[in-house]
Order: sequence, then C-alpha cells, then structure tokens
Amino acid sequence: MEQRIEPEVSPYRSFSRAEWAALRADTPMTLNPEEVAVLRSMHDRLDMEEVEHIYLPLSRLLSMYVAASQRLFRVQQSFLGTEDSKVPYIIGVAGSVAVGKSTTARVLQALLARWPNTPKVDLVTTDGFLYPNAVLEREALMERKGFPESYDLPELLRFLSGIKAGRRPMRAPIYSHIVYDVVPNEWIEIDRPDILIVEGLNVLQTGRPPKDGKAVPFVSDFFDFSVYIDATDDVLERWYVERFLALRLTAFRDPMSYFHRYSRLSDDEAVATAKSIWNRINLLNLQENILPTRLRADLILTKNAQHLIDEVALRRL
Repeated sequence: MEQRIEPEVSPYRSFSRAEWAALRADTPMTLNPEEVAVLRSMHDRLDMEEVEHIYLPLSRLLSMYVAASQRLFRVQQSFLGTEDSKVPYIIGVAGSVAVGKSTTARVLQALLARWPNTPKVDLVTTDGFLYPNAVLEREALMERKGFPESYDLPELLRFLSGIKAGRRPMRAPIYSHIVYDVVPNEWIEIDRPDILIVEGLNVLQTGRPPKDGKAVPFVSDFFDFSVYIDATDDVLERWYVERFLALRLTAFRDPMSYFHRYSRLSDDEAVATAKSIWNRINLLNLQENILPTRLRADLILTKNAQHLIDEVALRRL
C-alpha cells in the first residue's frame, strides 16, 4: 500500500514575517541607514525595517549556533586530547541570479562582525572559482556560465578544505563583473576568520554518489549553516530584467565592460535581450541545478514581489 506523507510533516518550522521579527528579542541594531544603503544591491529593497525584522533575529540565532559549535569543539578537543585551534564557522548563501544573495551576504557580514566580541568575518563569492572565459570558450561552456560544470570545483574544494583545516592564509580568486571574467594573478587572502560567508548560485549542489563508496566532498559539506533565498520564477525574471535595464544605463556604459554592446540597445531591445538571456541560461540553471537544492538549506528566506522577506523556514534539529 502506498504511504502518504502528510503536509504538516516537514523538516522545517515556518514563521511569518511578524513571528520571525519577534525572535529578535533584545538584539541591538548596530547598523545605521547610511550603512544599510551601501550594503544594498541596486535593485534590492533593503531598509532598516528589513534588517530589524529579518536579519537581526537571524544574527541572534547564528550567535547561538556559533557559541554552541565552539562548545562542541572544546568537548571534542577534550575527548581527543588535542590542542587544535578553532576553525572558522562557515555559512553558505545560495539562490538564483537576481534574488539578492549578495545583499544578504553583505548584511550578515556587517551584523556578525559587530557582535560584542567583534569576530573577524570574511566573505567570499564562488564567482572567483569560475573557469576563465578562455577555458569556457574552448570547452563551449560560455552559454553554461554559472552552471555547475563552469566552476573549477577541485580548486574551490581545496580552498574550503584549507579553511576548515585552519591553514593560513588561504587565497580566493577575484572575479570582475565589469570584464565578466576571473582577474588573472589577483586574489583575496582569507586568514583564519572566526566566520566565513560563502555566497554563490550552486553552493548547495551535490553530485551522483560513487558506486565504489569512496568519499566525494561537496561544497556544502564544509558549511556549518546554510541559507537559501527563494522567490517565484516570474518575480525573478522581472527583477533580472529590471537589473539589466539599470546596468545598461550604468556599468554597461563602461567601454571595458563585457556587456558594453548592450548599452546601445533601445528599451524594447534591452527587455527582449534580457528575457532571452534569462530564459536561455538563468531560468534553465535555476530549474535544473539551483532550485532542487533549496531543501538542503538550514534556513529558507522567501521573498515577495516587493523584494521583502515574508516567510522564514528554519530546519528542525
């Protein structure tokens, strides 16, 4: 007989915006409106109320999780009789193109770095671990940029393994959104932060397990906590088109920009081009690779059409 799973049986506990906001308790606001404006991406709607209602409760939760992780580390250290140094607490931030991952990652970094014990909080995006355009062109992968196969996964895993092993410093490649490519011979150094935030499209992606039973690490294996930012396909498409139109009047006008040719498009041409790119590349990647990883996250932040988070789902322990 077929077994049915009742809808209320879920690994997540869901909260409305008001319910989640109440969990802030006495967590202090440590950002001012000017700082919030700097953290916000051009097409996002992020204000003090959003920080207060969504990100301060999350900051409070993460402070508890990090403290619990440190206690567990000391217990393990005592059991093993070792003197290892505490390794960074790693937070992954995933979601579609145009959903606001960068804003969320930057806000979390700013809030976490202002805890009373002022921890060192670093941020890395997986864009730097994309293969250079020359490699993508040679392998006919330019139309698959952002898909799992377009990343130098062994290098990304080596980086995260080094971070978790406490090696110092570790280098992460730099990506330029102006030239749309990895910058040769330039890196940022990550030197044993207390917390590392890793933001990217496919950071919760897994692969097919091997038949021989050998361990195959995934990026998410290195995360202590993960966040997925969610929105409906039609809303994401609208945000992507709006961002494309805004960039056409700003960054695309830079002669160095990979997309400089788009700055000369008419409004109708720009909308048609943006929708074509969205449907041909970004929507396909979302449906095939990104959205299926949503339920692997510890926390799901669901946005409405106004770019405001109106539902929060926290994985049960």
